[in-house]
Amino acid sequence: MSKVLPIYWAFLTYMLLKPGQENHEYWFMFNGIDKLLHLSIFAALGFFFMAAFPKIRLYYFIQIMLLYAFLTEILQEEMGLGRSMETLDIVADTIGCLIGYYAYKLIVKKKI
Repeated sequence: MSKVLPIYWAFLTYMLLKPGQENHEYWFMFNGIDKLLHLSIFAALGFFFMAAFPKIRLYYFIQIMLLYAFLTEILQEEMGLGRSMETLDIVADTIGCLIGYYAYKLIVKKKI
């Protein structure tokens, strides 16, 4: 799993910082889908991070994940590529990371 984390993290960074595009309306789109996507991708990041570093304390995990969430949002705003910083994205990122953290802990606990 430690080989998956850097690949996923690099891909996630690219996707979060690439230039914004005009969204087309599709049948599956709804108001707030971007927040659901943030929650989902950060849940996966949190899970992969815990799989790669299973002994990390929750305190450090949250610091690292929040730092990454804040940095990507700030860079979206500052790079001027059609993306903007949104506080609710950071909230969704944080909740997603915690879901990934606890999902990993739950799976590990059930294995033992």
